[in-house]
Amino acid sequence: MIEGNGVISGAGAAAPVVEVKELHKTFRIGFFRKRVEAVRGIDFVVQPGEIFGLLGPNGAGKTTTIKMLLRLIFPSKGTIRLFGETLHHRESLRRIGYMPENPYVYQYLKPFEFLDLCGRLSGMRNPALKKRSAEVIEMVGLTFATDRAIGKFSKGMTQRIGLAQAILHHPEVLILDEPMSGLDPIGRKEIRDLLLSQRMQGKTLLFTSHILSDVEMLCDRVAIMHRGKVTHYGRIDDLLTPDVRRVEVVLSKVNASLREKLETMVGAPHAIEHHLAFTVEGDATVPTVLKVALEAGAQVIAVTPHRETLEDLVVREAKRVPGTPAEPLV
Repeated sequence: MIEGNGVISGAGAAAPVVEVKELHKTFRIGFFRKRVEAVRGIDFVVQPGEIFGLLGPNGAGKTTTIKMLLRLIFPSKGTIRLFGETLHHRESLRRIGYMPENPYVYQYLKPFEFLDLCGRLSGMRNPALKKRSAEVIEMVGLTFATDRAIGKFSKGMTQRIGLAQAILHHPEVLILDEPMSGLDPIGRKEIRDLLLSQRMQGKTLLFTSHILSDVEMLCDRVAIMHRGKVTHYGRIDDLLTPDVRRVEVVLSKVNASLREKLETMVGAPHAIEHHLAFTVEGDATVPTVLKVALEAGAQVIAVTPHRETLEDLVVREAKRVPGTPAEPLV
C-alpha cells in the first residue's frame, strides 16, 4: 500500500498489466514558459482482472497520467510498462480500449458508421465488425438511436457511444476517463453492470470518476492523487477508517431549554422535516445525548451511525495537503 510517500508494498504475484514507477510530467505554458508539474513521481500497479480507480480532485493529474499510459503525451521522467513491456512495443497498445472524458466523435456519422470507422482503425473487418457493432450498441443501450447522427446525441448518449468504441475490438484492458459523466441514475446502473460484466469476462479496468459511490461499488483498489502525487493507494477497505466517525441523532419535542443544552454539547442542529437532527462526533457521547434528551421529554426518532466513506477520505485529503490548488491542466 502507498501512504503519502508512494512506496509500493504487497503487490500480487501475477505480473502487472500496468506498472508505473517514478512517473513525472512537467509542462511549460504561457509566453514566459511557466513550469507546471502536473505529475510528480507517482507509482502504482494494476493487476490482471481487477477494477482499479484513479481518483482525486480536478487538477490532480489523473488525465495526464492516463494520456501518458496511452502515449498521447510523453513522460518527463519515469517508466511505464504495459503487459510487462515498455511503451515502445506498439502491440501492447492494441490490447487496450480507451474512452476519453469527452469522447471524440464525428458529429455527422451515425452509430454504426462511427463504429465501422473505429473498428477498421483497429484492424477489424466485415462481417465480424458489423456483428460486433450491433452487439456493443445493444450493450450500451443505443439501439433506439441507430438512425440518428451522433451530433444530435445528449451528453449521456455520447458517453455511451464512447464506451461502445472502447470495447468494440475486445480489448484486454479498458482505460476509461469519467465513464459515468452525464449519465442519469438508471444509465449509471446500466454502465456499472456493463463494466462488471467486462471484468467477469477477464478484462482489466482502470478508470477515473468523481462519482465516488460508484467507485466504492466497483473498485478492488484505488490510487488517490492530489497535486500530482499519489497520497493513498490500496484496497478501499484498508484505506477507510472502520470506526464510527459521527452519529446523527434525530429528535422531536425538543423545547428551547433542551435545544440550548444540546447545542452546547454537540453543536447546532439541522432540520429534517419537523424534527431536529444533532450530529455527534464519534459514538462515545451518544448515550449522554440520549439520556439528556429523554430526561427532558424529547422523543428519539432515529440514531444513525455514519462511517467514513471514500468521499470523506478524498475531501479530507484535499483539505489536508497545504498549498494552492494545482492549475486545471488535467
